[in-house]
Amino acid sequence: MSKPDLNLLFTLQALLEEGSVAKAARRLHLSASAMSRALARLRQTTGDPLLVRAGRGLVASPRAIELSGQITQLVQSAETALRPASRLDPKKLQRLFSLRTSEGFVENFGPALIARISKEAPGVKLCFVPKPDKDSASLRKGAVDLETGVVSEEIGPEIRTQALFKDRLIGVVRTGHALSRGKISATRFAAGRHIAVSRNGDTKGPVDDAVHALGLRRDVVMIVGGFATAVSLAKASDMIATVPEKHTGVLRSGMHSFRLPFSTAPFTVSMLWHPRSDADPGHRWLRECVRDVCSEQAR
Repeated sequence: MSKPDLNLLFTLQALLEEGSVAKAARRLHLSASAMSRALARLRQTTGDPLLVRAGRGLVASPRAIELSGQITQLVQSAETALRPASRLDPKKLQRLFSLRTSEGFVENFGPALIARISKEAPGVKLCFVPKPDKDSASLRKGAVDLETGVVSEEIGPEIRTQALFKDRLIGVVRTGHALSRGKISATRFAAGRHIAVSRNGDTKGPVDDAVHALGLRRDVVMIVGGFATAVSLAKASDMIATVPEKHTGVLRSGMHSFRLPFSTAPFTVSMLWHPRSDADPGHRWLRECVRDVCSEQAR
């Protein structure tokens, strides 16, 4: 039995990540015909079509999806083994890192993160970009270096994740609001006028499910796309915002916050990155900074 051509591992990774023969060819500096021949060899070797035509593009077969994680680890291990060992000196690092985060992250964790980075690596700059969705395309394409959020099914199978902190939903109202006095029952809570937070305009969420289970219904009068907007509106009105506790600590300053009078599931906020950055010394250092700052600030 002949030995497999290990170069095909890099070819398969490029094809799976790009979803296009032409794009994979450009990425590996090959001609389109050479990449097509390589795909044919991969199909013959694995006994699977791997990528099949869907409209104008290609989609991965179930076998290709199954192989994706293994291929990524193998390629990364090979790249790590062949890369010269080096120790990072953060003080000499000159780099711009892009982080995609939800509203509230920068306000709550940004100052401490910048303080640490300025002390350890004065040549490093951070660029925070908004997170309008949970799609991991930005990480795959290299448009951002790191992302924070709740891991969902929309995240690609190859994306690496690490938990940062656990959070829970709480209610927040302006100082002097009726709910800032006395015991807050589920009935009192549901009777108020509510602000819902949803990137895609959904009118129902976990809070509505919990209220409905008690035979109640809350009156959602406004839907906004982020936590900062919800808190700001609640501060200037008699509306009630329901937001993550640790994610909005700074945003809620000067307001009345309270535990919800019913149970909702806690959730974990994680950082996410693409495997291509896993072994990069600068990226590893950045992940360590983010992890430590979030651990300290979220206590």
